[in-house]
Amino acid sequence: MKILQRSLLAFLAITMFPATVYASDMPEIDSGATAWMLTSVALVLLMIPGLAMFYGGLVRTKNVLGTMMHSFAAMGIMTVLWVICGYAMAFGPNVLGGWFGWSWDYFMLAGIDETIMDAGIPEYVFSMFQAKFAIITPALIAGAFAERVSFKAYCFFIALWGTLIYNPLCHWVWASDGFLFNLGAKGAIDFAGGTVVHISAGVSGLVVAIFLGGRKSFPHLPMRPNNLVMTMIGAGLLWVGWFGFNAGSSISSGLSTAQALTATQIAAAAGALAWIIIEGTHQGKATALGFVSGVLAGLVAITPAAGVVKPVGAMALGILASGFCYMAILLKNRLGYDDTLDAFGIHGIGGIVGAILLTFFIRESWMAEAADAAGSWTLIQQLGVQALAVLIAISYAAFGTWVILIVLNKIVPIRSSAEAEMRGLDNSYHGERGYGMTNPN
Repeated sequence: MKILQRSLLAFLAITMFPATVYASDMPEIDSGATAWMLTSVALVLLMIPGLAMFYGGLVRTKNVLGTMMHSFAAMGIMTVLWVICGYAMAFGPNVLGGWFGWSWDYFMLAGIDETIMDAGIPEYVFSMFQAKFAIITPALIAGAFAERVSFKAYCFFIALWGTLIYNPLCHWVWASDGFLFNLGAKGAIDFAGGTVVHISAGVSGLVVAIFLGGRKSFPHLPMRPNNLVMTMIGAGLLWVGWFGFNAGSSISSGLSTAQALTATQIAAAAGALAWIIIEGTHQGKATALGFVSGVLAGLVAITPAAGVVKPVGAMALGILASGFCYMAILLKNRLGYDDTLDAFGIHGIGGIVGAILLTFFIRESWMAEAADAAGSWTLIQQLGVQALAVLIAISYAAFGTWVILIVLNKIVPIRSSAEAEMRGLDNSYHGERGYGMTNPN
């Protein structure tokens, strides 16, 4: 009788409460992977105030708070947008022919409250990790047009840019049904954001810088950094946070995590040394700003490649990125466009270098897996995939940004007024000053 009762109860549980049975089939929490991903979320968030300090120290005294506010405002605006629609657009199933994704389960994160991913981490953690990428990308763009943009227009711009440019790019490259994710044998390689973050930010920053024109009195008057000490501290925070940025993108806590972390450290160090050697040879002095510029160049270049290259490849990419970025900044000075803090020169060029040249340093095991998946696969074929992905990212970011600027400028003037620019963004838009000095310049 007891056996019959137990059988009946089991039958009722299966037929009347299928969700209970489904829940038992969900992946179990991997506490190690979850702990590392929680740490990575915090590390990537640390990069935002790090970026604010890096950029803030490079502008003039009267614009330090306004420049830092660009990064902090992105933390608020992009987080809210990510929860409302960003995660759904980036990681939902294809809609409108794959332009972006959408799932009502992801709208307001309503459907992932108890979801455990196959990697063994709560989906909330993955969503918040990706949210930090959505924050820092438009914050990077602001470096190209610092000291001359209306704060109100900036807020509208990053909201539109994040929705219409970042989210579709993220979907194409990282969503399981994104067309760049499925291009070739194993997709376009972008481990942690070479195309999605750095190329899109750098190219878009260049477009805005050209659209707005140069700062008042540029390049005739010197516009020296107000606090290089703060810039170096900010660069240090970026370097530390980048371990979460890259190693966290393994979405695990294992071998691939260690590989990405190691490559990140090596590329940053190699980039820094290469820059000061180039600078010392070219100009006779190795500067602190040059050192941290080399760090960033190496970090940007290794971002798409961190999961697929060995240490020698990471070192080569760091060195190559510093060389190309250094030349890009020299070219900027010759051409005369005002990329204020070299967003394109470092992030755009560094991202392109890393995304394309990583092809020549891919580890053998990755190529063997690609060959197995496609029947045969060569470095030349992968180079074509990488080049196509870079070209698509550049074209979409440039065209989309230009359209946003034209439309937005008809509604809200994007460039600050001449009076506001001369008085300084801190006082004009925030009613504050970064330092208690009588001379705001």
